Amino acid sequence: MHIEEPTPIQAASIPHLLDGHDVIGQAFTGSGKTLAFGLPLIEKIVGENKWQQALVLVPTRELAQQVGDVIEELAKAAGIKSTVIYGGRAFGPQQDAIYGGAQVVVGTPGRVLDHLTRGSMRLDGITYLVLDEADEMLDRGFAPDVERILGYAAKERQTALFSATTPSWVHKVSQKHLKDPVVIETPAGEEAAPDIDHFVYEIGREDKFVVLRRLLDEPTEGTTLVFGRTKHGVRNLGIKLERMGYEVDVLQGNLSQGQRDRVISRFRAGKTPVLLATNVAARGLDVLHISRVINFELPETHELFTHRVGRTGRMGRSGRAITLIGPGDLPKWHEIERGIGKKLPRIGADGQEIKVVAPANGSRPKAGIGGGSRGFGARRRRAGAGAWR
Repeated sequence: MHIEEPTPIQAASIPHLLDGHDVIGQAFTGSGKTLAFGLPLIEKIVGENKWQQALVLVPTRELAQQVGDVIEELAKAAGIKSTVIYGGRAFGPQQDAIYGGAQVVVGTPGRVLDHLTRGSMRLDGITYLVLDEADEMLDRGFAPDVERILGYAAKERQTALFSATTPSWVHKVSQKHLKDPVVIETPAGEEAAPDIDHFVYEIGREDKFVVLRRLLDEPTEGTTLVFGRTKHGVRNLGIKLERMGYEVDVLQGNLSQGQRDRVISRFRAGKTPVLLATNVAARGLDVLHISRVINFELPETHELFTHRVGRTGRMGRSGRAITLIGPGDLPKWHEIERGIGKKLPRIGADGQEIKVVAPANGSRPKAGIGGGSRGFGARRRRAGAGAWR
């Protein structure tokens, strides 16, 4: 695969997994977590045993496809069978693949649970289980399904949790499912951080859509990923932009699986310069040519913000993350900044930097205009800014 040196998360976790330890691994998105758990997984499979020995649970169909592709590339060379199962596809072929001796299964919780309750899948023979994007896998929405799936799994197994963020409650929940896990958190130094320049535009009275068009009109290398908050919102945004002559695609949860596959295939191939998406694309969209992420609307949490902007600047490449905030977005934005532990540079509608000053008495920060003129898309390096430049 032309990989000569392991990434920090790979170097730190692979030896522990090979030694049979349970692992909780946290690393920046795009840092190579799939190989970190995928390589030991392949080593653990006993080729002569033609039953399921490993399960990788992921939160979205897109991530299932991505992880499944990596596992398949590793497995095929080792003579190991793998398959991917998720909703929106017929049960028959998935069942046939499982009955046909798939030793590794990558799947989403809902579809895995469907197969378990139907009896077309058994987990009493698995020895290796991975929860990828563990923060979302153990969130309230997925937790009941994940708990039921783990109830079907063999008790004597090796378990690994991997994610870009590991909130404190993930560690608490993991105590129920892991045995004396090794906790790995890759260093937050500049060498380990994705190379992403961040800009926050305070829109004021100006229409966000006007600012978005201005940004899309800029010449840029690579493709652009624009995030909205709701299915309805990104669909309408796509219609407006298409009517104005912009070449865009829309990815949101109401699309059929076939439609989602076609949208992602076009985007991966570089045929779509701009992809509009809900948070369905915040995880599992590993496309190296994304040079810019634009948060047209803010996400609900700082973890989602981290996953969104992590779609660019992947695997040593540089990228830009632009966030548009109006007056009504400021409370949510302050919450996101507290979560990521950074104050990101703000730029006003006039192109000037807005310096946010934190008063000594701990009251609400004050904003003032300062610095030279910087237009839309200007790049600025800040010493010591690390991941949040």
